[in-house]
Amino acid sequence: GQGSQRAGMGKELYGRNETFRKALDAVFVEMDKHLLGRGRLGLKEVMFAEEGSEAGEQLNRTEYAQSALFALEVGLYRVVESLGVKAEVLLGHSIGELVAAHVSGVLGLVEACRLVSERGRLMQALEEGGAMVSVEATEAQVLSALALAGGRASVAGVNGPKSVVVSGEEAAVVRVVEELERRGHKATRLKVSHAFHSELMEPMLEEFGRVAGGLVYGERRVGVVSNLSGRRAEGEEQRSAEYWVRHARGAVRFYEGVKSLHAEGVRTYLELGPGAVLSGLGAQSVEGEAGGEGSEFIASMRKGKSEEEGLLEALCRLHTRGLDVDWSAFFQPYGCKAVDLP
Repeated sequence: GQGSQRAGMGKELYGRNETFRKALDAVFVEMDKHLLGRGRLGLKEVMFAEEGSEAGEQLNRTEYAQSALFALEVGLYRVVESLGVKAEVLLGHSIGELVAAHVSGVLGLVEACRLVSERGRLMQALEEGGAMVSVEATEAQVLSALALAGGRASVAGVNGPKSVVVSGEEAAVVRVVEELERRGHKATRLKVSHAFHSELMEPMLEEFGRVAGGLVYGERRVGVVSNLSGRRAEGEEQRSAEYWVRHARGAVRFYEGVKSLHAEGVRTYLELGPGAVLSGLGAQSVEGEAGGEGSEFIASMRKGKSEEEGLLEALCRLHTRGLDVDWSAFFQPYGCKAVDLP
């Protein structure tokens, strides 16, 4: 989600993995049709910039952050897919659901890049301000304090059993959070430019709806869990402008999504993104549930590990969970060959 992006993410894997490189190059071509048309830098230049550089700082702009996260996650999906790892069902988090919609077949690459790019542009154009705060509390506990906001703040995300994000006008969010802290709940302010998934997004929704309404939608070939309902999308869900408008404004129900998958019997989860935050939240979501102790959440990228090392570790963990990994395809670029053990 927002705040997870970092300058240089994906650069190492881009230089080492042909499948990843081809996937990103295809995204760069489509994203730059929109970004360069606004007189901006290209996505590759921003995404692979040095930390602290002028180009790298552009990644803090949501129009680049959303496009970069989309590119990275699509690239990672294409890599594991090429190695024989097939997803039975997909769950994203905010921009991640647009990735899921793309790789599942609902959105072609042209349509997905346009939707992601315009989403970021319209959000970036909104007046900066507002606040987002993550609170260690249940959704019910947060809702009981939201009356103090007078409708100027709301739940933006339910990420775990006791992980709820409040978003909206700064003064209103502060009042709600102060009350929750008074009740003993810890809170952490998120570093964001805008109050995403709140009423402050509403000025961009009409134009965003026109963009989404002009797209051609495809058939869903892989199941996708909706952030809005926390259950599998069905019928025309994700295949209409109305859905993506609500998605930009409504709360991200990641916690309910994980619980829904767990109830279906899913026990192995692979996080495709720049970190392991969602893996930790997912583990919390099934803790105490029947069969929860048998679940494993695996991140493809982890802090302190090189991108290639993190991906290899994730593949190994999938292998030990009984998933088929095409190791010959993995080792082929390295010129390795199998030998008999002594």
